[in-house]
Amino acid sequence: MTSLVIAEHDNASIKGATLNTVTAAAACGGEVHVLVAGHHAGPAAAAAAQIAGVSKVIHADAEGLAHGLAENVAAQVLAIAANYSHILFPATASGKNIAPRVAARLDVAQISDITKVETPDTFERPIYAGNAIATVQSSDAIKVITVRTTGFDPAAVSGGSATVEAAAVQADTGQSRFVGSEIAKSDRPELTAAKVIVSGGRALGSSEKFDEVMTPLADKLGAALGASRAAVDAGYAPNDWQVGHVAAGISGAIQHLAGMKDSKVIVAINKDPEAPIFGVADYGLAADLFEAVPELVKAL
Repeated sequence: MTSLVIAEHDNASIKGATLNTVTAAAACGGEVHVLVAGHHAGPAAAAAAQIAGVSKVIHADAEGLAHGLAENVAAQVLAIAANYSHILFPATASGKNIAPRVAARLDVAQISDITKVETPDTFERPIYAGNAIATVQSSDAIKVITVRTTGFDPAAVSGGSATVEAAAVQADTGQSRFVGSEIAKSDRPELTAAKVIVSGGRALGSSEKFDEVMTPLADKLGAALGASRAAVDAGYAPNDWQVGHVAAGISGAIQHLAGMKDSKVIVAINKDPEAPIFGVADYGLAADLFEAVPELVKAL
C-alpha cells in the first residue's frame, strides 16, 4: 500500500498545504510518495525530498506543467496512478481543480475534504456546511482524496531523505493554455498559510471602513486579512479574502462557522451577545467593533 501526494508548489518551494496532506497520506498506511509536476522545479523537488515521512519524490518537469494547468497535471497523475492505493490532493483551489478529473478518468468516487483517516478505506468528512460529520468507506481500488488541511498537522519540512526520481513527462494535452495572472502584491502572509487571520464582516459598512479599522489590527498582529461572505458580496473586500478567525462584526452563519471551526483559537467581536459565532469562539467580546478594534490596536 503506497500513497501519492500531489504537491502544491511554485516551482521553487513547496506550499504549506502539501505538508498537511503528507500527514494525511501517512495515516493511510504504507509509504508516501510525492509528485512534483512543474517546470524548472528542481528546487521544489529537493524541498519535497526533505519532508519527514516521504520516501520518494517523483519529479515531472516540462513547460506544459509550469503553471499547474489542471488538464496537464491530471494527465501526469494518471500516468502513474496504477502504482498507488491512495492519491491525495490538498483541498485548495488547485487540488479541487485536478482531483475530479483524475477520479473521473479512473472511474472512482472522489472522497472530498477529509478531516480524519479512520482506516485505510474509511475517512471522516464534514457535510451540511460542517454541521455533521460523515464517515465514508470506500471499496475503490484507488482512492482519490482531497484533504482539508486544517484537519491534519503539517509534516516536518526537514528530517526526510527521500530519493528523487525523474518521471516520463506526458505530452501537453492542448486542452488549455496559460494566458496570464494578476497577483496582488502584499507583505501579508497568504490566507491558506497564515497563523493568524483578522477578518471583518458586513458590519464594517464600507471598503473604506474595512481598511481603516481592520488593517491596523492585522498589521499589529502580523496577520492575514480575511472577510465574511457578506462583506465580500457587498464589495468591502476581495473574493480571495473570504475566511475569518479574529472575527469582527461577523455573526456566524453556518457556512462561515464551518470554514473556521478547525482554527486553534477563535476571537469574536460582535455587538450582539446572542450571535452564533460566540458559540464557537474561544474568546468573545460583545462590543461595538468600531470602538473595540481601535482599543485593541492601542493595547497591542
